[in-house]
Amino acid sequence: MSITSLVAMSVGEIVDAYAAGELSPVEVTQTVIEHSEATNVAVNALFSLRPEEALATAQASEARYRAGTPAGVLDGIPVTVKDSVAMVGWPYTHGIAANRDQPASTYNSPPALALMETGAPIFAKTTMPDCGLMASGISSLHGVTRNPWGLSWNTGGSSAGAGASVAAGMGFLSVGTDIAGSVRLPAAHCGLASLKPSHGRVPHLPPDTMRMAGPMGRRVEDIARMLTVLTRPDERDTWSFPGDGMQYHRHLERDLKGLRIGVLTDMGFGPKPEPAVRAAVEAAGRLLESAGAIVEPFVSPLDHDAYAPIDLYLQVRGFVEYSDLPPHDSNGINHYVRDWALQGASHSGEDLFRSLGAITRMKAALLAAFEGWDYVIAPTLPVVNFPAEEPGVSREVPLAHTVFTALFNQTGQPASTICTAFDDRHLPIGIQIIGHRCDDLGVLQVTKALEDLRPVTMDWPLQPRA
Repeated sequence: MSITSLVAMSVGEIVDAYAAGELSPVEVTQTVIEHSEATNVAVNALFSLRPEEALATAQASEARYRAGTPAGVLDGIPVTVKDSVAMVGWPYTHGIAANRDQPASTYNSPPALALMETGAPIFAKTTMPDCGLMASGISSLHGVTRNPWGLSWNTGGSSAGAGASVAAGMGFLSVGTDIAGSVRLPAAHCGLASLKPSHGRVPHLPPDTMRMAGPMGRRVEDIARMLTVLTRPDERDTWSFPGDGMQYHRHLERDLKGLRIGVLTDMGFGPKPEPAVRAAVEAAGRLLESAGAIVEPFVSPLDHDAYAPIDLYLQVRGFVEYSDLPPHDSNGINHYVRDWALQGASHSGEDLFRSLGAITRMKAALLAAFEGWDYVIAPTLPVVNFPAEEPGVSREVPLAHTVFTALFNQTGQPASTICTAFDDRHLPIGIQIIGHRCDDLGVLQVTKALEDLRPVTMDWPLQPRA
């Protein structure tokens, strides 16, 4: 089959075709790899491509389907994982040129292990910016990752390559990680569906109080299927939930009648949404209302810069990582990240402790404001896009435009993204759906409803657009 035909199918349809003998995991994987090798030249979303390993996995998958014993719901589906997801024998560089010659990883992080055990051929890793501390596609090691919807535009970050590759048909799904919006932002820029799950839903290493791993794909059903695979206990992650056996992809239909859904278009501080972004959020609210939901404005309880203490914490985190890098020259790390992270050296232990207290108070206020609401929709980010070579909306604060996403990493709530509109340049606009902690299924159900109701057609840029 052609890549165009494959991209038109859901992952579930492909798995069913495998089981019926109508498609071959080997042929599908080969088609995806050939398309990826040709397309990555323009997009620069993948590195460490390993076609031989992926095809060997696909051959084993094909044998299981012939025997009627597939290993899982993604058996034979070609996927990628982010640079920051450790896999034995694969590079683990965190997007930093200074780490170029570091030894390969010696352990498998839980998301990678889950994909291996379900039989999904992992054929490449995806690019990311240095330290994962920019919401853009610029890396001192990987270079500039470009948006296939328009090569002069940004992918967002830090799961930059994950977003660009899936949008361009280079794999069906990818695992991203999200510390301030790093799954949702590139999904929004690249027109994908994604989920930052409840903190603890998907185990990941090293354990973290605000970073989560999550699925990125072209359809809600696809990411729900990946969540089914990724959701499993792993005691190496001290925040990991017990397994619940939920088959998320089998329970996506839901009657929205009577659900109370808030529309958030102003966080109370920080950048305000551009007109096109605000219009898209309000239009999404009307779509949900047409399906029977009770949709009203959600007023943020925040009247101060609630991102500032998060930025301080991340700055200290960045400084520690920078300080531990191998010896390097001025090109060893992106200068935007370096200059921002170096400011972390000026913060005292008291400063850091006070910032954590401020974050705790913000969490309490935001969670209290959610009482009485089932879900809230919001912009994923306040702008539609910005140039590919820029680190973000602000050069001084590379994560400043994460105002609508970063706070929900702190609260641990599940939050998804789905494209419901394009601007006049035909660049995607993402809508964020936030739910109560542990209601990952409900968030996926509302996201699926928006996907079904949206008035746009996703004409995936399999040939990247200038």
